[in-house]
Amino acid sequence: MDLVLHIADELILDKLWAKVVPLSAFANSYQSSLNSTFAIPVGNAASAWSQIVMHLPHPPISADELPSLFSAAASSSSMPQISAWPRDYLPRQLISLCAITLIGIHVLYFLFASLSYAFIFNHDMMRHPRFLKNQIKLEIQCSLRAFPVMMLLTLPWFQAEVMGYSRLYDGLDTYGYVYLVASVPLSYAVRFSRFPSSGWLPTIRAVPPFHLSLSSPSNVIPRALRPRQLLEYIRTFVPLIHDSDMITGHALEKVINGPAHHTLHHIYFTVNYGQYFTWADRVGNSYRQPESSLDPLLEVQALDKAKKQ
Repeated sequence: MDLVLHIADELILDKLWAKVVPLSAFANSYQSSLNSTFAIPVGNAASAWSQIVMHLPHPPISADELPSLFSAAASSSSMPQISAWPRDYLPRQLISLCAITLIGIHVLYFLFASLSYAFIFNHDMMRHPRFLKNQIKLEIQCSLRAFPVMMLLTLPWFQAEVMGYSRLYDGLDTYGYVYLVASVPLSYAVRFSRFPSSGWLPTIRAVPPFHLSLSSPSNVIPRALRPRQLLEYIRTFVPLIHDSDMITGHALEKVINGPAHHTLHHIYFTVNYGQYFTWADRVGNSYRQPESSLDPLLEVQALDKAKKQ
């Protein structure tokens, strides 16, 4: 998120914050700190918005920094487009991260969920007897209600990353590929809380309501000396297990928690809580082996056959 915030500052947020909290609103308070030979141009500091902004807290600027900061405006009639809240000011960072996270999660959700729903999800599942009336609408509503909570739970970890407390690194070979492989199991998180979408047949739009127990650990665990690529993989893995695909019999079925495992979780509600691997469900006696006979699509086919008879 530190890289995302930096890019956003460069492209949009520096200009936006310069308009929202302009330094010109505090021109009068800084003028007394300068000698009489250097006058800060007040510009539109007397505007109604500036009168409101001037009461906001802001980090002080030393008298030594002011002349160089406003030297470009010395011969101008207006203040330079600079925000009184610099990039490293905590309130600005928090508000910026909230906005980026909320906008980003809505864009990602509606874009990729819609693509997956249109091209990957088996629409025959919508004829299943346990598929709720207006379920797509209910899933979207549940997800939208979850987004603000997810944002708040994730915000401390994003802020810590921006402040340099993260141990994420860019190069896959920074600590060697042996460590890279060994770090994958350490990024595992299990959720044992129950959510509104459990008990529903899953579609890709049911992904976000896992926020209450997984949003925080899924962000703090991967940030402990992990490659950024692994964190992004964790973020993209969750939607992939919600396509109701009941492919069984593959070599890693008893190790990796896939769509078949997670489909059973949505159907039976008390099994296969694991998000990535199956070992914790085995330890907690909640593991259920996927079998082709448990495919919910068989019930749909049986209903279709009964209607034709």
